[in-house]
Amino acid sequence: MKKKPIYVEIDMQASIEDAWKYTQNPKLHEQWDLRFTKITYEDKKFPNEPQRFTYETKVMPGLTVSGWGESKGEHMKKDGTKISSLHFGTPQKISPIAEGKGYWRYIPKEQGVTFLTQYDYEVRYGKLGKLLDVTFRPLMGWATALSFDVLKRWLEKGEKPSTQYVRFFLTMLISISFCIVWLYHGLVPKVMIQHPEEVMMVKESLSILNGATTTRSDANLNNETFLVFCIGIAEMIFALCWLLPRGKRMLFRLQIILFPLLTLGAVLVNTNIAMAPFNPVTFNGALWVLSIVGFILSKDLPSAKSCKRKRGENG
Repeated sequence: MKKKPIYVEIDMQASIEDAWKYTQNPKLHEQWDLRFTKITYEDKKFPNEPQRFTYETKVMPGLTVSGWGESKGEHMKKDGTKISSLHFGTPQKISPIAEGKGYWRYIPKEQGVTFLTQYDYEVRYGKLGKLLDVTFRPLMGWATALSFDVLKRWLEKGEKPSTQYVRFFLTMLISISFCIVWLYHGLVPKVMIQHPEEVMMVKESLSILNGATTTRSDANLNNETFLVFCIGIAEMIFALCWLLPRGKRMLFRLQIILFPLLTLGAVLVNTNIAMAPFNPVTFNGALWVLSIVGFILSKDLPSAKSCKRKRGENG
């Protein structure tokens, strides 16, 4: 299957001059573009030659990919459209990208500018590299689109990219944490093990709802364990909802309401549970506070969904 080049397009309520400045100035560019940590322009020997530069991308602590590039910008049409062509690559074997080419285009509109890019690259390591690129290419497209939306918000709202990325990645970290918590508590003590305390909590809850203590029987026990199993499945489904790209703010809001109710219910079923060394009161309280933090951080997050990813795609 022929690989498709990466295409990203976004409309911004900003002047074409500002869009050009914030994308062509290396000190501004490296702030919003998630794909680069540092960009350094080299001095030109002649005014008309391409602008050569080096870049660094910090993949993780202690691991940095360095590369080279050259760009050339010029006016394309009488309507003010601009284009900047790009040639880039890296000799480092750790990078799946060997060499690539692309362009940025700036199209003026009545109320702003359309900023778009298309680029493609060659991978190293032959068939293995092509196989890895099945995952790497969508990741690069996502990083490009997210970066474009961060730039848009910087130009339109004035929020610095560093602040946007801190909010974005903290929200993702909290979301993954909640996914793990709900998945574990649904899978292990309810579905896999059927912990006696989980069964007891359900039994006592049913007794309170019925208004009296029910007589213990095999039928009741089967009903209680089945209900525990169903609750566990529900918690696992809820855990997977945290992996969805959207709806985080709604999930945080739901938990802000849910955790106090769960805590109150646990205490009503067994008052002694509040005095245990590690108990639902302190645990749910911590998760409740974390939900509030996540709700605040997740307001108006940058998103790759804000960009068009195909030519002619409707916004």
